[in-house]
Amino acid sequence: MSDFSAQIKAGTKKSHSAAENTKFVAQFLKGVLDPEEYRKLITDFYYVYDTMEQRIQETKDPLASTLRHWSSQLNRTEFLERDLRYYYGPMWRDLQTPSESCNTYCYRINEVANDNPYLLIAHHYTRYIGDLSGGKILRGIAENALDLPVGEGLHFYNFPKVEDAKKFKAAYRVTLDSLDLDQSQINALIAEANYAFRLNMYMFDE
Repeated sequence: MSDFSAQIKAGTKKSHSAAENTKFVAQFLKGVLDPEEYRKLITDFYYVYDTMEQRIQETKDPLASTLRHWSSQLNRTEFLERDLRYYYGPMWRDLQTPSESCNTYCYRINEVANDNPYLLIAHHYTRYIGDLSGGKILRGIAENALDLPVGEGLHFYNFPKVEDAKKFKAAYRVTLDSLDLDQSQINALIAEANYAFRLNMYMFDE
């Protein structure tokens, strides 16, 4: 067993804080949310998660393929599709264009999937642990700020197969610590997770 989960948490602390302090997220947390900007973000998230979830499903890398263990509990693509259908109607696919920063993010996910697939672990950690940690709070804020009907437009934040987020995150950390990683791989994963935070910040800023 390693202490990888503790190392990645400590090693991304500054990036995590910086992401929370981007103008978009800071305003979001205050309940100031432009409906059109929010819909654009959901569109970008759709492309990011769709790319990441496909690459994780396809990978033959023994480390990255461990992530498939959680697919049924964590995958967001289906939930984002439901939100986009609500915001844009049944023809939503024809109306979506990812932002430039979203394309950069997706390009990086595809790049690591091809070149160093174990680095997908960093992207998985950065997004899903964040979703589970702050999702409930953001859902409540968005529901009030956007004046949405109960249960509509916020499926992204629903994890119906995760009964207890705290217990789930503890089990997730145990799995991370059980991965057969050397210190150079751990360092590379921490660096990639910091880059993933930066890619998220580019999307927030755009």
